[in-house]
Amino acid sequence: MTTAPAPLVTGVDFVAVPAKDFEESVHFYGTVLGLPAGKRWGDSPGAEFQAGALTIAVMEPTAFGQEFRPHSLPIALQVDDVAAARAQLEAQGVRFVTELIDSGSCHQAIFLDPAGNALDLHHRYAPDAD
Repeated sequence: MTTAPAPLVTGVDFVAVPAKDFEESVHFYGTVLGLPAGKRWGDSPGAEFQAGALTIAVMEPTAFGQEFRPHSLPIALQVDDVAAARAQLEAQGVRFVTELIDSGSCHQAIFLDPAGNALDLHHRYAPDAD
């Protein structure tokens, strides 16, 4: 009997989110969203924030020789109550680009960070169908 080789990829260390104005994005993820701050990338414009088991690395791509392009597909951020979380963020000036979406298994609402990256408040209220 042969054994399968060990997997090449063993996990995800972080998801990078591009920033236009690094300090504005740091304020947004740390203060507006209230995500715990993690590692700063020394003198480089990069900082990590913890969203449950996912690390979001906010970085200014032009400082690393890359072009700035915001993400158009959202990162789904888990919340207990989408409507309440939306109201809290709207009170802080956050711009939503959708109404409340009810897919039949989850509620969600898509909004933009200061750099125009799409994010999604998400709450699954029904189990996944097999």
